[in-house]
Amino acid sequence: MLSRCIAIDPDEFARTHWGRAPLLSRSDALPRDFGDLLSARTVDELLAERGVRAPFIRVAKEGDVLARGRYLGPDGFGAEMADQVDSARVLAQFADGATIVLQGLHRLWPPVIDFVRAMVDDIGHPVQANAYVTPPQNRGFDPHYDVHDVFVLQTTGHKHWTVHEPVHTDPLATQPWTEHRAAIARRVEDQPVIDTVLGPGDALYLPRGWVHSARALGGVSIHLTIGVAATTGLDVLRAVVDQLADDADLRRSLPMGIDLTDRDEMTATATKFIARLIETLRDRSSGLDEGVAASLTRRHAESTRPVAVRPLASLEAAARAATVTVRWRHGLIATVERDAGRVALRLPDRTISFPESCTDALAALHRGAALSAADLPGLDAGDGEVVIRRLLREAVVVPVLDPHAATAGE
Repeated sequence: MLSRCIAIDPDEFARTHWGRAPLLSRSDALPRDFGDLLSARTVDELLAERGVRAPFIRVAKEGDVLARGRYLGPDGFGAEMADQVDSARVLAQFADGATIVLQGLHRLWPPVIDFVRAMVDDIGHPVQANAYVTPPQNRGFDPHYDVHDVFVLQTTGHKHWTVHEPVHTDPLATQPWTEHRAAIARRVEDQPVIDTVLGPGDALYLPRGWVHSARALGGVSIHLTIGVAATTGLDVLRAVVDQLADDADLRRSLPMGIDLTDRDEMTATATKFIARLIETLRDRSSGLDEGVAASLTRRHAESTRPVAVRPLASLEAAARAATVTVRWRHGLIATVERDAGRVALRLPDRTISFPESCTDALAALHRGAALSAADLPGLDAGDGEVVIRRLLREAVVVPVLDPHAATAGE
């Protein structure tokens, strides 16, 4: 999916733009437009018929987010939840110049769900999707920067974008643009790096920290913002420190009567523990790396989520496990390891144990093969049926109709 968003080779993008510099890609240099992901018709469907609730929607005007009561309300008998979209109220705000923001579309709208899952595969970092629906001549939000990378995909209408160099490079999630308002105000007086109009099918990549603002032109503008939460070196180091929680000396309370406001005393204490940390890392480096890797894998799994399962279809398939063809649940992170005469399937939230004879079958499924009970390597059809039934009930595999057509979006 990355190739749909950039007009250059992905390897070149990784070398010259990822986390470094913006990239403007025009529609005539991209494979296709983005109308299949979101359109004016599908925005109306989401607002009018899909029961969207907060926080999956917010409404903003002149740079300020409106109070929820101005566009939300209960939805009548049987659905008296007060945080649902009131489409008439949304219409009134939109007609009055407010921007509609649809948040978390990677959890709501099937085409975007599939697109985001494929972007995670391509980029390797967690990805999300929001949509901005802007009325004519609306300027949206004030000049600001994001704390995550974004791909702006224009689906409908036209929008004027102005991009300036960062005032704070590679900001973390804890370093929002509001901490640099004055610097941003000065920066937007400089010559912009990009000053252009995006039309349908155009795309713009912005690394985190690049200052930008946007304004709709003569008609309604709809664009998707595909956000990427980049994992950083600091994330790795935090995972390293987390592994030291089993060190009883480091868990011990600091002395009673310590003065945490005394800079000299705190400097000495910090120096002592930094030295202790260096010593611990030197002595335990070979034992820490596996724990760090497992921690980062868990974090990634929690941020990305595998493709959803269909509970009724999975149970129906389990009932005919002897004949159904299954494949690995796309995006489900796991390892297959031999363990004390058995084989362990280690998932982010649990471990499932199987007889050692299942090793080759689990490994084949983990590699992405679409198999039936009779096809599982190392097992006869009866044992294969038992394994497939369990894996279906544990949401590890999903049924497929045609193993040769199995894709991430099925």
